[in-house]
Amino acid sequence: MAKKIVTKIKLQIRGGQANPTPPIGPALGQHGLNISDFCQKFNAATQDKMGEVIPAEITVYADKTFSFILKTAPAGELIKKFAKIDKGSGSPLLKKVGSLTDAQLTEIAKIKLSDLNTTDIEAAKRIIAGSARQMGVEIKN
Repeated sequence: MAKKIVTKIKLQIRGGQANPTPPIGPALGQHGLNISDFCQKFNAATQDKMGEVIPAEITVYADKTFSFILKTAPAGELIKKFAKIDKGSGSPLLKKVGSLTDAQLTEIAKIKLSDLNTTDIEAAKRIIAGSARQMGVEIKN
C-alpha cells in the first residue's frame, strides 16, 4: 500500500550546500522530518552540481519519512551562467547586461525541456528567450 502523503515542499538550494539553517531547517522541521538526514542525501545527490541553484520537490509522508525529486536549475540561473553575468538588468528594456547566441539558447532550452510545459524545442527556445529579454539579455542570431 502507498504511503499517505502529508504535503509537498518546494525549495531552491545550492547544490552540495544544504544545511539545517533557514530556509531548509524551518521548512522541514515543522513537518517533523530529520533535517540532517535530508541535508546529507541532498548534498550527496548534488555533489556534481556544486554551487548551482537546484530546485527540490520534497514529498512528506505521514510516517515522517520523505522523498525528493531534483529539478533542473531555474531558467534565470542558466541564462546568467551562459551569458556570464552576475544578475539581470534592473531596467531590461533600456539597459542590456549581456547576450546569448542562438546555440546557447538551444542548449538552455534542451536542459530545461523536461521542466517546461512543451515537448517542442522551438517553443522551449521562445520561452527561454522571453525570460532572457526580461533579464536584459539580448539574443544574437
